[in-house]
This record gives sequence, C-alpha cells and structure tokens, in this order.
Amino acid sequence: MFVLGIDPGLSRCGYACVESGARGPLARAIGVIRTAPGDDLPTRLTELQLELRALLAETRPAVVAIERVFFQVNVRTAMAVGQASGLAMVEAHVAGAEVVEYTPTQVKQAVAGDGRADKGQVGQMVATLLGLDSAPRPADAADAAALALCHLAHAPMRRVVAARRG
Repeated sequence: MFVLGIDPGLSRCGYACVESGARGPLARAIGVIRTAPGDDLPTRLTELQLELRALLAETRPAVVAIERVFFQVNVRTAMAVGQASGLAMVEAHVAGAEVVEYTPTQVKQAVAGDGRADKGQVGQMVATLLGLDSAPRPADAADAAALALCHLAHAPMRRVVAARRG
C-alpha cells in the first residue's frame, strides 16, 4: 500500500509517499512543494494544485493522509493551511485515493509514542522507522512522512472497524 502524507501549507507543503512492505515502511518520495510568497494568492494556489495533481499522478497512492489543524494563533497562517489542505483533499479525491485526516497529537502518538513529542523527536523517529540516516528536511517533509507512518499504524484497526460496520 502506498500512503501519501501531506503536511499542508501554502509556502511549504510537505509530502511523503511511504510504502508498507514485509520489512517495514519504505520511503518512496519525500519533499516539499514551495510557492513564492511574493506571488498573488490565486497564482500560488494554482501552482500548489498543479504540483499536487502531478505528485498524485506519479505516486498513485491508495490513501492520502492529511494533517487536521485544530488551532492556529495566526489567522493568516490558518487560512493558508486551510486552503492548502482543501486543495490536497480535492485533488486526492479526484485521483481516486481515500482521504483521511489525523490530528498532530495522533501523529506524534503513533510515530513517537508521545502525543506531546517535539518536532525533533518526531523527525528522529521518522528517520528511524524509515531507515534514513537523518530526519527529512525541512521539518514539513518529516511531518508529512510522520502522517503517512501514522496512517500505516492506524490502517489495520480502520479495516477492522470498517468490516464490522459493513
């Protein structure tokens, strides 16, 4: 199963395609989509949309795991994250992928074993779980990989629940 983790953002949108395998998870692609802060909003959203569409076509994930944002102090940042998240959800759905959301606490708990883990701890665990020499950089890429790993950890239980519902 390929899972594409998306850490939504307008300036930096982290992504990581992780494959579940017999020997554990394997990173197939990790990076960041960037848009120029000086460009107008419609241009930046269009660039992000086209990059996400191309990424989905290239990786063809079964599932796209996106961070659910509950609270942002900065309203401008919250709006940009919400817009990027919406684009990712729509593009994933159109591409035929299942879309799931996880809170930052769920991701930290699944990857680091502590819902209050800091970015450094999450990044180190991402590197350990994926067999990387160091945490992906920037942190947005590591966060996206953590989202994909979180889904892989939750997927078996999600299948059981879905089967019992019916």
